[in-house]
Amino acid sequence: MTAPERRILGALAPEHRDRLMGFARDVSLRAGVRLFEEGGAADRFWIIRTGLVVLDVHEPGRGALVVETLGEGELLGWSWLFEPYRWHLGARTGGDVEAYEFDAHRVRAAIDEDPAFGLAVTRCVAAVAIGRRLRAARTRLLDLYGPPGGRTAVAGGEAP
Repeated sequence: MTAPERRILGALAPEHRDRLMGFARDVSLRAGVRLFEEGGAADRFWIIRTGLVVLDVHEPGRGALVVETLGEGELLGWSWLFEPYRWHLGARTGGDVEAYEFDAHRVRAAIDEDPAFGLAVTRCVAAVAIGRRLRAARTRLLDLYGPPGGRTAVAGGEAP
């Protein structure tokens, strides 16, 4: 396991990490690929090995606004784990990306079959991904609506 992969995968016990990685497939994504749209079906998720992925939200009249940038070792997608399994944001590659891709249906079935595995994955996703996304969204809101000149960097990337 490389240093960046330890971020998300290192939060799991070895037996749970190995089980999760049994569902992974290597993918290569070109720059500018739209991975998913806000409101779309969350049927996959990724762990980024190399490259950057930009998370955005569509604002009528303004288009896609960058919320956060994810990089090496980070989890892309948590909406696959919670009903109604719809994306809360959109995502596109910010350059060429190498990642592990997971079929959400298969992973959810394994979670249902093995409560210990399910608890470990759910805790990992909640602690590593959701908490970080909430902090990044808060920072971004401060950037957008805070006092002029008081801009801060977005967690996981630069403010656009």
